[in-house]
Amino acid sequence: MTIDRTRLASLRAAEEQRFVDLHPTSARLAAEAGQHLLAGVPMPWMTRWPGSFPLFVESAGGGGFTDVDGITYVDLCLGDTGSMTGHCLPAVADAVRERTERGITTMLPSTDAAWVAAELSRRFGLPRWQMAMTATDANRFVLRFARHLTGRPRIAVMDWCYHGTVDETLGVLEHGRAGDRVVPRPGALGPQVDVSVTTAVVPFNDLDALGARLAEGDVACLLMEPALTNIGIVLPDEGYLAGVREITRRHGVLLVNDETHTICAGPGGATAAWDLDPDLVVIGKPIGGGIPVAAYGMSAEVAARLEGPMLGHDIDVAGVGGTLSGSALAMAAVRATLSTALRQEDFDVAIPLAVSFTAGIQDVIDEHGLPWHVQRLGCRAEYWFCPPPRAGAEAAAAVDEELDAFFHLWTVNRGVLLAPFHNMSLFSPFHTRADVDAHTSAFRGAVEALLG
Repeated sequence: MTIDRTRLASLRAAEEQRFVDLHPTSARLAAEAGQHLLAGVPMPWMTRWPGSFPLFVESAGGGGFTDVDGITYVDLCLGDTGSMTGHCLPAVADAVRERTERGITTMLPSTDAAWVAAELSRRFGLPRWQMAMTATDANRFVLRFARHLTGRPRIAVMDWCYHGTVDETLGVLEHGRAGDRVVPRPGALGPQVDVSVTTAVVPFNDLDALGARLAEGDVACLLMEPALTNIGIVLPDEGYLAGVREITRRHGVLLVNDETHTICAGPGGATAAWDLDPDLVVIGKPIGGGIPVAAYGMSAEVAARLEGPMLGHDIDVAGVGGTLSGSALAMAAVRATLSTALRQEDFDVAIPLAVSFTAGIQDVIDEHGLPWHVQRLGCRAEYWFCPPPRAGAEAAAAVDEELDAFFHLWTVNRGVLLAPFHNMSLFSPFHTRADVDAHTSAFRGAVEALLG
């Protein structure tokens, strides 16, 4: 089916104006913010939202929020996974309030630290843990440990992956007559070194390419999501992850699962849900209920090899750590979160909502004979304006920015917020079937308007 791009542009322009008309207070605050905040926002990604300015939020709770113009929304972004538990968990609010009255950080362990590590071990199956401020930091630390343990200079990642603002991971494959070569990912600013020097890049779902590259013997670790999420949801082929584990072991390459988004698969992420056996795991955002914190776990073998350096006199200048990492505040937040959220009973509510979301979108696609697709991973779901990709480069090539912008605007103007990246939705146990239906109704309306 061919989209009438003239009609699309006209509809999008109308939705842009509707957005402006609906949000005069956000517009005023955005203008004021632009006087002193670069790009008018405190963090660059906040410019990625639909509309000519970002919404300003008055309050958030459970599965929704209210903006400064008094409009309420179904929040299917949830802070891009940072509030996957739902906004304002009472247990986290209480724990943070209580901890701030007893000391936030001392650079000494709090009484919650051992509990947190034991719970992470129970969930993910790896016995030893350390804390960080963000998953970006945790990934950087893990890469350092891998190079130290193996004596190898490079790390490997999947083509079009995303693992936070880690320099070595911001590389993609460029295809040419002389073969593939690693180049900086489009949009990457000021890389400190040529990414081709630090990084090997392989396509997702391609065991032959992975085996050939790791056979060169210079890769310390493979850092990967068990399913790609940050270029859209790309699921592994049957047997692919088992093949990855066999190949990495054969070539002495440490396998690191970044579960920061794939935690949507269950309480122990895809690692537990799919019975995976990585050497290390990284988990960030959602485990603190919105408080900045991350963690990385490791096998007993890796931990034994790192014990000496961790106890060394120079560990404070080793390139890992950070004085606010593992603070009493962070540990209190993680304990409260994991005690009351991201449990099996929470996923038993959230995953069926994602299933219903997927079914509703597929019904609309089928009714109109569209060559589109909706993909689901646990309580996360996303629709594509193409057949399902099998690799990151296919997903990147399939992005239709004009359609994305139109659907995002249409849905937010009808009270449903998607993640600003792709057409991603995430469900918490606070969402309801009515929230799912609100999005399906908005999606159907957008399709009908588009097709005339």
